[in-house]
Amino acid sequence: MELEKLLNGGVIIPQPKLVNIWGNPKIGRGTKIAAFVEIGDKVEIGENCKIEAFVFIPPGVRIGNNVFIGPGTVFTNDKYPTWKRYGLFKNTIVEDDAVIGANCTILPGITIGEGSRIGAGSVVVKPTRPLTTYTGNPAKPRI
Repeated sequence: MELEKLLNGGVIIPQPKLVNIWGNPKIGRGTKIAAFVEIGDKVEIGENCKIEAFVFIPPGVRIGNNVFIGPGTVFTNDKYPTWKRYGLFKNTIVEDDAVIGANCTILPGITIGEGSRIGAGSVVVKPTRPLTTYTGNPAKPRI
């Protein structure tokens, strides 16, 4: 994808030479992408999101509007990758208004519920409920 097209579409990338965008992702207006972020083909990112440095978003991830993703967060799209299975990705969904703290790992095939909060360093292995805070490894709801 041409960075020029994204920038003209209202995506904010302060250091475009330090961002890797592959294929043809859809990124909404007002989304800000920091340095050292990698975004794969066919990823969908909504409007007014903030993606901090060193985030990896592979194919099969869909992110809603107004989502914050902290630095060093990694989304995975294949729980058991092998070359023979390459391209058989599971879809991961992050619903609107979710917040994902720094250095989280999000396993494939789950949904992070609307307004969920994921604490820094958490490993999300199961879907999360809306408007609930999760922390730990594996991430569990906080009461």
